[in-house]
Amino acid sequence: MRKNTGEMATRCLRHLESYDFDEVRAMCTETATVWHNDGKGDQTIDEKLEQLKPLADMVGSLRFDITRQFHSANEVLQQHVLRLTMPDGSRSEVHAAMYFRFDGYLIDRMEEYAYAYEVRPA
Repeated sequence: MRKNTGEMATRCLRHLESYDFDEVRAMCTETATVWHNDGKGDQTIDEKLEQLKPLADMVGSLRFDITRQFHSANEVLQQHVLRLTMPDGSRSEVHAAMYFRFDGYLIDRMEEYAYAYEVRPA
């Protein structure tokens, strides 16, 4: 059976949208790393997921709208807009590019380059 890395990357993001951090973790290798252009450098997947867990209480909903995606047997590069709705109804957008590297059927590396924020009142 041939893997579709694009579908696997999208499934990972859908788990993040539903705050299902256990499923995100299950999709990653034991040694998976994450990099974000926030200046913190590399993190383990476990460190990154711990950092994301407070989102469930702070954000009403989030949605990754993938605008383009390129994939090969072991890599995915995509552009997306993360749309956030806060509990008070205000909205914001994060425009980003994201890279996924796979080791077999598991994610081994993620890199996210976020480059713009837009905030709209409720």
